[in-house]
Amino acid sequence: MPKMKAAVFAEVGRIVIDDKPIPDVGPTDALVRITTTTICGTDIHILKGEYPVAKGLTIGHEPIGILEKVGSQVRGYKEGQRVLCAATTPCGQCTSCMMGQHSQCGGKAAGGWMLGNYLDGCQAEYFIMPNAQANMAIIPDSVTDEELLLVPDIVSTGFSAAEQGNIKIGDTVVIYAQGPIGLCATAGARLLGAGLIIAVDPVAERREKALLMGADLALDPRQTDIVSEVMRLTNGAGADVALECLGLTETLAGCLACTRPGATISSVGIYSKDVLLPLDGFGAGLANKRIVTSTCPGGKDRMARLIKIIENGRVKFGSLVTHHFRLDEIEAAYNLFGSQADGVIKVAIKP
Repeated sequence: MPKMKAAVFAEVGRIVIDDKPIPDVGPTDALVRITTTTICGTDIHILKGEYPVAKGLTIGHEPIGILEKVGSQVRGYKEGQRVLCAATTPCGQCTSCMMGQHSQCGGKAAGGWMLGNYLDGCQAEYFIMPNAQANMAIIPDSVTDEELLLVPDIVSTGFSAAEQGNIKIGDTVVIYAQGPIGLCATAGARLLGAGLIIAVDPVAERREKALLMGADLALDPRQTDIVSEVMRLTNGAGADVALECLGLTETLAGCLACTRPGATISSVGIYSKDVLLPLDGFGAGLANKRIVTSTCPGGKDRMARLIKIIENGRVKFGSLVTHHFRLDEIEAAYNLFGSQADGVIKVAIKP
C-alpha cells in the first residue's frame, strides 16, 4: 500500500513525522493532496495535553489542496480541482446541522471539528475530507494558497466572533488579543461597520498588524489601563461590544469591565480551566450583558463566501503568514509557533 508522510501526535509534548498508508475514499469522501496547510493554536493545546486526542492521530485541520479522488456519491467536483476545505466539516443531516448549528454536528461540543480531533487531519501529504460534498469550495485561479491559508479556521472563527457580537454600524468594539484569530476578528469588525475599533495586545508586531487589519487604535495592556482608556474614549459609556480571542480569565474579565450595560461579549477563545466572572464587570448579574461563545463555522457555502471577500480585495490576509516550513520540518514549526518567537503570527507548511 502506498505510504505518505504525516505529522502525528506521539505523546504529550511530542508531535513527529511518521509514515502512514495513503487512505482510500468512501462513497461520501474525497482524497485531497495537500498543497499548503498550517498550525493552529488548538494544535498547541493538543501538543501540551490540554486537549486530549488519541496517540497516532494525524494532526491539523486547515487544508488547501488538489482533489485526487472523489467518492462515488460526491457530485459537482472532479479530480484535479483546487479546493479549500473547511476546518469544521458538518454532515449537513443531523439535528444540530438541520438547526443551523453546523459546528456542533452530531450533538456534542465542537462535534463538527473532526479533522485532527477524532479523524486523521491534514498536516500530511494527503488526507480524507469527510462529508466532502458539503465541505469543499473550489478555489479560483486568481487567489493564492497563502491568501486563503487562514480561511478554513482562523478567518471563519475570527469573523464569527464579530458576527456573534452583533456589531452594528458605528459601534465601539474592543478586541482582546491580536493573535491570528484576533486579527481576523478585527478585520471582521471593520467589515461589519464598527465605528471605533480598539485592539489590545502586548506584542508590538501584533499591534502593527491590527492596524493593517482595520483597528483604529492598538493598545499595550502593559502600558495602558485599558478600561480607563476605553471609558475616556467613550465619554464614560463603555464599549458596545467586546471580542475575547484568547481564552483566558483575564481577557474575558477585561471584556466585561470595559463594556457598557447591555453590551455583548463574544468569546472564541478556547479555555483550559474554569473561568471566574468578575463581580463588577458582570454587574452582579444585573447589567444585562450577554456573553456568547462560538467556534469555527464550516461548510462549503461559508468557505465560498470568505473566498469571495478575499478574491475581491476586501481584506488581505497573506501578510499574516510570517514563516514557511516543509512538512518534514514540522517539529521546528511547532517549536516556533508554540513559543511565539521571532514575531510569528502564522506558518505555512508545504509537503
